[in-house]
Amino acid sequence: YLYHYFSSNGNLESYGMIPLNAQAGLWGLIAGSALLIGAAAGYFLKVPKKIVASIMAFGSGVLISALAFDLMDEAYKMSGIVPAALGFISGASLFTGINFLLTLKGARHRKRSGTIHPKKNETTGLALAAGALLDGIPESIVLGLSLLKGGTISLVALVAIFLSNIPEGLSSAIGMKRSGRKAIYIFGVWGIITLVSGISAFAGYALFRNVAPAYVAASTAVAAGAILAMIADTMIPEAFEDAHVLSGLITALGFISAFFLTKALT
Repeated sequence: YLYHYFSSNGNLESYGMIPLNAQAGLWGLIAGSALLIGAAAGYFLKVPKKIVASIMAFGSGVLISALAFDLMDEAYKMSGIVPAALGFISGASLFTGINFLLTLKGARHRKRSGTIHPKKNETTGLALAAGALLDGIPESIVLGLSLLKGGTISLVALVAIFLSNIPEGLSSAIGMKRSGRKAIYIFGVWGIITLVSGISAFAGYALFRNVAPAYVAASTAVAAGAILAMIADTMIPEAFEDAHVLSGLITALGFISAFFLTKALT
């Protein structure tokens, strides 16, 4: 049996027969499953575009807050400003470079729910899948890295990633459906990405469990930088596509919700 309880420092502690690296993979799968939940809602339900944009705005705010007050703050405490800053910029640069290459292949609007979503063809299909993988891997690695802190998962990071994954899957599934993608393709893509999320979280723990804390901190900062670049490049454009007057407020509500969760659990 595997028992869980909330610890005083805001982490979800795990005890039992399951090794920590396997637990990391499990948490990655749980966070990644939100992509499938969102994709199912986007494919089977008729969700108004303004609702999609609002959910994406809230998810963007949640992730930004988690980056600032959980991931980067932890990286700074563990390694200092220089490694944290260098790691953060490196992660953002790496994501931007790869994303630029995928943009040339047709994956620029992979999270858009409207008609701007790329039309169906083999090249854009592969680019969309690669782009979705690119978006999800840094988030999952963060979960694995968080387990290195005494064998506890960061509840704030887990909640933030899960909540942000729902609108990602929702928006992209709507766009894929409108561009002519079949259900087997849409759910196949998100199913694979859910599995990769688990593998990435597993790797985040397994590859860094025996390295110095400074390297763990730098790696956390790299993932955080990549996530912020992803938010700016793919989530915010969808959140503000219909730019209704509440978009900024909804983003702020997502931010403050994650902020309160961080403070309540520390």
